[in-house]
Order: sequence, then C-alpha cells, then structure tokens
Amino acid sequence: MFRHIIVSLLIFLFAGVDVQAAQVGKVEMPDTLAVGGESLRLNGAGIRKKFFIKLYVSGLYLQQKQGDADAIVKGDQPMAIRMVITSGMITPKKMEKATREGFDQATHGDTTAIQKKIDQFVSAFKQGIKKGDVFEMAYIPGQGTRVSKNEKPEWTIPGLDFKQALFGIWLSDRPAQESLKSAMLGN
Repeated sequence: MFRHIIVSLLIFLFAGVDVQAAQVGKVEMPDTLAVGGESLRLNGAGIRKKFFIKLYVSGLYLQQKQGDADAIVKGDQPMAIRMVITSGMITPKKMEKATREGFDQATHGDTTAIQKKIDQFVSAFKQGIKKGDVFEMAYIPGQGTRVSKNEKPEWTIPGLDFKQALFGIWLSDRPAQESLKSAMLGN
C-alpha cells in the first residue's frame, strides 16, 4: 500500500515536467531544435539497424506532433531530421550507396529531376563518417534543406521536391526501415 502511494505521488509530481531530451539506445536526442527561427519539437526517434547492427539513431522534429507520414513528407513547413551515427562500420561509400538507394525507394525510381541535388547531398559523406557524427537535415520553406555535420553547416539544397524525397527515405511508403519510420512518427 505504501509503495502505491509513493508511485502515485511521483507520477503526480512529474506529470507536468517537460522532458528535455529523449534517450534512444545510448543516444540522447534533444527535445527541441531551432530551425529557421522556429523551435521544432521531437516527434519521435528510433534506431536504424541492419543485420542486428545499430547503425544510427534518427529523430524527426516538427512544429507540432504529427503521425501522418504522407502529410509530413509533402509538407512545406519547417522540419528536421537529426541522425547520430552509432556504428564505426559505416563508411562514406556505404552511406552514399544506402542514401542513393533510399532516394530511389522514396521516389519509386524517379530521381531524374533532383539528381544533381542528390549528388550534392551525398558529397557530405565523402568527407568521412565516424561514430558519434551528427547530421542534421533541416528544411526551411522558401530556402531549402540545410545540411550540417556536427553543427557545422555544409550547404543548403533548394527545393521542396528535394526535401520530399529526402524525408521520404525514412517516411515514404517504401522507407529504409518500417520500425524506424514508426518510431519517428511517435508510435
């Protein structure tokens, strides 16, 4: 009986507390990101695995909670994906190959219109990838997708079409991993 009272008291005390970060695996994802003058909230985050290897943690940041993947992909609002590399087995070549495959899947094989933008995007990986690297892909309406590595802005790739294909890698009807998509949608 006493234990139930303590548990109830703790729940009551912490019910209104705003969590500052989410722990996903051993990676702490911030509760908010600043993008284009907007404060975006963590919608959900999960782990990308392949053959039981945890490759990276990815989080989706939106203005408000949203569970409709199609609406997010098509949306023309500020949003971001934060990706934290958790495996030393990821090489630039492997990341480039997987990313290009992701774009093919997300666009159903029709990357012609954005091919130069994809080439620019994957060049961010050619500078090297190591465990602990943080990539942020932040979409700002009217400007494009700002790509940064370890908080250092690399470049901004213009176009809603590119953002839709990029976010589609994780959120389309053919995502990189269904369980990661579900986690990023907050399920």
